[in-house]
Amino acid sequence: MPQLQTFKGTVFYDEQGSGEPLLLLHANPGDPRDYDAVLPALAAKYRVIRLTWPGYGEAPAPLPPSAASAMMFAELLEQFVVKMDLANLRVIGNSVGAYAAARLALSRPERVQALVLVSPAGFTTHNRVTTMFCNFKGSERITRWLNGLMAFLYLRVKTPVVQAMRTRAATEQRSPDAVAVNAALWRSFTHPEHDLRSSARFIQARTMVISGRRDPLIPVAEGRLAAATIPRANFIVLPSGHAPFAEVPEKFLAVVAPFLERCGEDSAPSPALAASG
Repeated sequence: MPQLQTFKGTVFYDEQGSGEPLLLLHANPGDPRDYDAVLPALAAKYRVIRLTWPGYGEAPAPLPPSAASAMMFAELLEQFVVKMDLANLRVIGNSVGAYAAARLALSRPERVQALVLVSPAGFTTHNRVTTMFCNFKGSERITRWLNGLMAFLYLRVKTPVVQAMRTRAATEQRSPDAVAVNAALWRSFTHPEHDLRSSARFIQARTMVISGRRDPLIPVAEGRLAAATIPRANFIVLPSGHAPFAEVPEKFLAVVAPFLERCGEDSAPSPALAASG
């Protein structure tokens, strides 16, 4: 697997297809293979680059793993894009991957053409309950115990790719390094720097926000808030949990593929759109 050294660590990635670049960013926990159900269709039109966040798959964890944070991942992504000299980017990010994608659009607007933010992190209005849960999930002992169960709770539609995701969550993503990274990211979610609610209004890229109607982690209300914050963002609700590209891939491609294609035809922002599946 190709790798690239950044000041935040080594980035592992893979590429398929040709054309304009399309980045796929997975969640926490996660793996580039989470996108397997939609990869063939996307790679038929784009140069698809899937990153592996540190601590997952073959990618080494940060040193120490407990130092990982959503903000670190965002900085790592920016370094990767600059070192690879990627431009006219389309980016699909899930959860913490969506947070990193949004941060990239803010820090390098000249490089990002379009965003698809799936169950995006960074828009939670934290209260006592959400803060307590992030701290609870930020315990490595709790994360190790809950990892397999959590995947059953937030992946609501069973497909072969979802089953593989659940298996990875219950096995390889329970390794000490993966657990340490997973827990550290949860702790970072309450940090003020993780909050995108003020800065997201400066995103210039054409944006689609997708929520899963049955997602217990990032509810529809948070997706709607993200879409309302980002100028002229499209908002889509699909009948899934946290990862609609794996749970309802045909419905996901039905809305995402035309959106990405339109972004290549016209760089002007599209009218806001609300839809549900």
